[in-house]
Amino acid sequence: MFRGLSDSTRLAILQRLAGGEARVVDLTTAMNLAQSTVSAHLACLRDCGLVTARPEGRQMFYSLAHPELLDLLASAETLLEATDNAVALCPNYGVPADGEKRGEDVELTTRPARPAARKRAARRA
Repeated sequence: MFRGLSDSTRLAILQRLAGGEARVVDLTTAMNLAQSTVSAHLACLRDCGLVTARPEGRQMFYSLAHPELLDLLASAETLLEATDNAVALCPNYGVPADGEKRGEDVELTTRPARPAARKRAARRA
């Protein structure tokens, strides 16, 4: 779930969906993003169980799967304010205070695709 919340574009999509369901074209127009970008982020959000899709004719309407997500996001904002944004400045996980680049010597690993993502990839092939 937190992977789905780790990207600012996905957070913006969730914020837009808090106002009601939307199609990909609605999101691309509102956010000034490419269709492929929005679709990829929606796929991630669906895999995380944060967004659902409702087909209507040839279109898909996306909405929040759990309205409780808005409470979680509000709590996160409150916590950031209470810690005076210390999390954002954390030396291990936040933005470096001195502007130096981080992670050049860190090996990144990826986790295996989730079953739903594997099924979608197989259908596309």
